[in-house]
This record gives sequence, C-alpha cells and structure tokens, in this order.
Amino acid sequence: MGYNIVVVGATGNVGHEMLNILAEREFPIDKIEALASRKSLGTEVSFGDKTLKTKDLDTFDFTGWDMALFAVGSEATKKYAPIAAKAGCVVIDNSSLYRYDPDIPLIVPEVNPQAVHGYSKKNIIANPNCSTAQMVVALKPLHDRATIKRVVVSTYQSVSGSGKEAIDSLWNETKAIYNPTDHPSQHYTKQIAFNVIPHIDVFMDSGDTKEEWKMVVETKKIVDPKIKVTATCVRVPVFVGHSESINIEFEEFLDEDEARDILREAPGIMVIDKREDGGYVTPIECVGDFATFISRIRQDVTVENGLNLWCVSDNLRKGAALNAVQIAELLGRECLKKG
Repeated sequence: MGYNIVVVGATGNVGHEMLNILAEREFPIDKIEALASRKSLGTEVSFGDKTLKTKDLDTFDFTGWDMALFAVGSEATKKYAPIAAKAGCVVIDNSSLYRYDPDIPLIVPEVNPQAVHGYSKKNIIANPNCSTAQMVVALKPLHDRATIKRVVVSTYQSVSGSGKEAIDSLWNETKAIYNPTDHPSQHYTKQIAFNVIPHIDVFMDSGDTKEEWKMVVETKKIVDPKIKVTATCVRVPVFVGHSESINIEFEEFLDEDEARDILREAPGIMVIDKREDGGYVTPIECVGDFATFISRIRQDVTVENGLNLWCVSDNLRKGAALNAVQIAELLGRECLKKG
C-alpha cells in the first residue's frame, strides 16, 4: 500500500524538485495532489511520466491525506500548515517557521532520525535551512568519533536559494555586462553578477545575519547543543549548488586519513578528495545529485585538534526537496507504516 501525498507550492523551484524526487525515488504513493496559490490554479506540473494540474491551496481539504510537503513561505505556512495538521495530515515544512519550536522536530535523516517520533506533538516536522542541512551531514559522523567543540563555517550560496527572481536577476545582470543598454532590476542589495555579497537574510542586532544565526541554532538542535558555531554566509554568482568551507575543532585528535575514511562510510556523503588539479567537487558538478560532496580534507595545525574540509551540495535537493522526501520516507518507515 502507498501513501496519499500533497505537495504544497508545487509550481516553485523546491516544490518542482519535490515532485521530481518523489518520482525518482519511487516513493510509495496511492494518490498525489499538487497545490498552489489561486494565481497558479490549473498550472500543469510534472510528476514522473504524469502531468498534474494544480489545485487551490485555499480550499483544499486535507482530511484523508497522510503527508503534506510544504514548499511555500512562512506566511502561507503559518496559515495552512495547522489546518493540514489538524485534519490528520502530517506536515513536512520547508520554511523557517517551525524550526525553532521545541515541540517540533527538526530533522536531517542521516543525522537525527530518532527525532521523527516527536512529530505527533503537533503533527508537523521541520526541514532545516539548506546551508545547515549539508553541513550537519558532514559533521555528525566526525562528532560521533571525536566530539566537536567548535565550527567556523563560511558559505558560498547560490542564487537559487533566493528563488526564481534571484535566478533571473543573475542571468539578466550577466547579460547586461555585455550589453550596456540593458538595465535589469537588481534582486539583491548589490549587483550579484561577477560579484559576491556577504549578506543573506536580514541583519540582527549582534551583527550576524539571520542566515548565519540559523546555522548556529539549527546545528545545535540537530547535532549537539554543546557545539559552538560561527558562520559567515555569502551569496555568490552560481545558479545552483551551495559550497561551504568548514573548520572544525575537536575534543580529541582526529587524523585526516581517518576522517576521510569515516566520511566515505557515512550515509549521504560522497568523498572526492585527490590532491591534484581538479581533485575536488565544485557546485556545477553536484547539480541534480542526491549526495553531499566532501573534498579538501586536511589537518588544521593552528589549533590542537583541528580539521578543514570543503562541502558542496545541490541546495534545491539535499538543502530542501530531497531532505523533505527523506523525512517522508523515514516517517513512513517508522511511524505511519502501511500494508
């Protein structure tokens, strides 16, 4: 037997990827519906070899549906997720709305699968921030071996993390460099084409941006509250794929060769780490892939027990849609068994 699945926000980048991944991974489905706002009503979206017409989120009855994968903003989620949850449909939410609620599990299945059992408190599960998701997949197996004290991370985040308008902005700004008569509107506070912007989300009183704060708080909730994290998050002129330079300080010494072996065996990770030209992964190579790629593993001799690594992943997949589908698979296996 399969599940009755709803994808909310099916016409957006992440909703589109959710449908693709559900089909690719052959998720057991009896019925599926694609929901969107009224302005997108009737838009056709692909699901495997089928075509679905979007239905109106505002009037949809979630009764009798097992899971709803939400890929809409926090405002829409705030309105509709409680309605779905109250109707008995488990919500897997990709927005930031519920990530910091102590009664709602925040899950990366390779890292804290046991947390899925907490879904029943509110019938909602939160999906973490895209930059956090790929980092904690790499941190967890190393933390289990040598206990992480502190993480310093710098991110290089693609424009797709900001949505379709940001993708269009990068494309139009790039074209305008070569055609000065074009004057495209800027999506970001600065030009993104041929530039980098150290500003993602809003600034907080501390001087950190909200994106940086998210990485700190979410890592503590998912992996270990004792880990100290400091982050600098940067938007770069890449269409898809987030990259991270991660410096880790451990309680115990961890040799780079052992770390490489641990990561090779860890779920969800692909290690490509040759000390030669091109012996590492870049964002363009990870697009469309399920894995989190790790390269440039090396000792940091400036601290007692330090390690550096390079982490790359498709942010629309592991950072959002794939993780949501993996949560749905975990929920089905552990809590909503059928057949």
